[in-house]
Amino acid sequence: MKAMILAAGKGERLRPLTLHTPKPLVRAAGVPLIEYHLRALAAAGFSELVINHAWLGQQIEDYLGDGSRFGVSIAYSAEAEPLETGGGIFKALPLLGDQPFALINGDIFTDYPFAELRRPLAGLAHLVLVANPGHHAGGDFCLRDGQVSDAQVTQESLTYSGMAVLSPALFASCQPGAFKLAPLLRAAMAAGQVSGEAFSGCWVDVGTHERLAEVERLLEARS
Repeated sequence: MKAMILAAGKGERLRPLTLHTPKPLVRAAGVPLIEYHLRALAAAGFSELVINHAWLGQQIEDYLGDGSRFGVSIAYSAEAEPLETGGGIFKALPLLGDQPFALINGDIFTDYPFAELRRPLAGLAHLVLVANPGHHAGGDFCLRDGQVSDAQVTQESLTYSGMAVLSPALFASCQPGAFKLAPLLRAAMAAGQVSGEAFSGCWVDVGTHERLAEVERLLEARS
């Protein structure tokens, strides 16, 4: 199974750090955020990775190279303009092939065991969900009996973690350009084609200076 890391965001809330450094190369405890993913994916048995990039993307290629020093092979999908999550994945599909692939947001920090993503996919997607963080209290989706559905006001919701397994068939009706992933997932949910799991371990959406500091504290506690 191949894995794709989403690394095309500008990281505007992390300015000034991201004015001259792409968000995935912002460091926590001296290590770029994306490097934690590469090492964890390699340890989980993933050997072929695809990384998309836009803002200052050449820096990502210069730092990671072909991936050999991390024990993986990296193919890059460069975007002249950010294509949002759905459009970025769609553009990278020729690099990902026709089999289900793991998807990881480049701006999260987690100890989720990526080997768990190397599973057969019954529908069009499998999502890893987490408890709603304070900055996203409303959540995204509901999980019941292993199936994910769109969140309703009367139901207990969870937040999409930025980790998933997707089938290329999810994008069968798409056209090149910028578009979001969520509408595709919601359509697949309505058809009963999205499974899921709840993860209760370490997970931080590193979108602000405060959350980056949280990751620094977590890493310091481990050392």
